[in-house]
Order: sequence, then C-alpha cells, then structure tokens
Amino acid sequence: MKLTINIDGGSRGNPGPAGAGVIVRDAAGTVLAAQGVFLKHATNNVAEYTGLLTALQTARRLGGSDVAIFSDSELLVRQMNGQYRVKNEGLKPLFDQAGALASHLPRVTYTHVRREFNKDADRLANLAMNAKRDVEE
Repeated sequence: MKLTINIDGGSRGNPGPAGAGVIVRDAAGTVLAAQGVFLKHATNNVAEYTGLLTALQTARRLGGSDVAIFSDSELLVRQMNGQYRVKNEGLKPLFDQAGALASHLPRVTYTHVRREFNKDADRLANLAMNAKRDVEE
C-alpha cells in the first residue's frame, strides 16, 4: 500500500512542552490517520523524531509498502537520507530506532518540504501541545 505521510514536531521553549503531528494518506489522498503526540518536555529535534517514529509505526501497522515521508525538518531528512551524521547524543537512539522501524518496510523515502506544505502536521503538533495530551482526528 502506498502511503504519503506528513510529519512535524515543535517545542515551546526548546526545550519545553513539545508535540509531534502525523498525517497519513493513501494513494487517493484519503486520510487514514491523523494524530498529535504530546511530549511533556523535549527539544524541537526530539519532537521531529517522535513524529517520524509515530509515522513509521503507523505505516507498519497499516501495511505500508511504499512510504513517502515529508518533513519540514531539513536536519531530520538529511540525517535519515545519510547526508548528515547524527552528532547529538540525544538524537542517536531516536535515529537508530527510526532506522530499525524503516527496515521493516519495503520502501521508505524522506523528502524535505517548506513549512507551508506541512500545515496539517504542524496543526496537530500544536493541538497536542495545547491539550497537553495525545490527540486524534
């Protein structure tokens, strides 16, 4: 199953209260999952990786075979594509976990998009931060 997934993460205070947003669509553009994940205290980059981990877990649960992930985090995309090394010790376990999850999917691609093309995922991350809990739509 072909899936298109937009992810985002943010933190108020960096570090501070944080959230991640994930929107999963099928090939026809139908939303299959939309969720925000609340993180009590994290950095922006940890929130971005939390969005990625949530996306990969959801893709696996839905039986994704061709998964396209779109993020406005250039750092995350370049790290996942092998263009940047992961230097931050706090991100290494998240990067490793993402790689392990992705290895269970036949095909995963990572693409950087500008913020204006990632508004739905951003909205869900903010909803989770505002509610101080995980949210689903």
